Amino acid sequence: MISIDTSTAPAAVLSPELADTDFIKEMNRQARALDSYGTYDGWPIDRVLAPYVVTKEQRRQIPVIGDPDDVTISRVKAFHNAIAALIEKECGLMAVPVINITHEGFGRGMITVGKLVVLDRTLRDVHRFGFESFSRMKDEADKHLSVALEIIGKYPEVAGL
Repeated sequence: MISIDTSTAPAAVLSPELADTDFIKEMNRQARALDSYGTYDGWPIDRVLAPYVVTKEQRRQIPVIGDPDDVTISRVKAFHNAIAALIEKECGLMAVPVINITHEGFGRGMITVGKLVVLDRTLRDVHRFGFESFSRMKDEADKHLSVALEIIGKYPEVAGL
């Protein structure tokens, strides 16, 4: 497991406006769903989601070549699960995330709705997975969500299969 020195990095700040967005609320749900031992009970949202923020300084501490641990892979899955949940909320059709990552940290992240692939991402360097800020994480998710909803709107008959 790769440890990151967070003593010199500033704490990630989650504004109340950002914390009130559907995506951040869903990420909180997804992260807490992975907490089978109740460690996150009583934690504020920013502390639960803090591991998703990896600054440039922290990223430099992580070797370029490395194998992702199970915790990091679960974060990748939670991020895609949150996007899938928001797709379901928006269009009313079941969205299924499919994540395939090799032990070396490369793979694909897909979300399907019916027989339609609405998100298809190549995943690289998964052991370094994270975002510069909560805002960047939300922006990335919003970008994927809008593209997915556009594809569903364009091919609704395939999405409904």
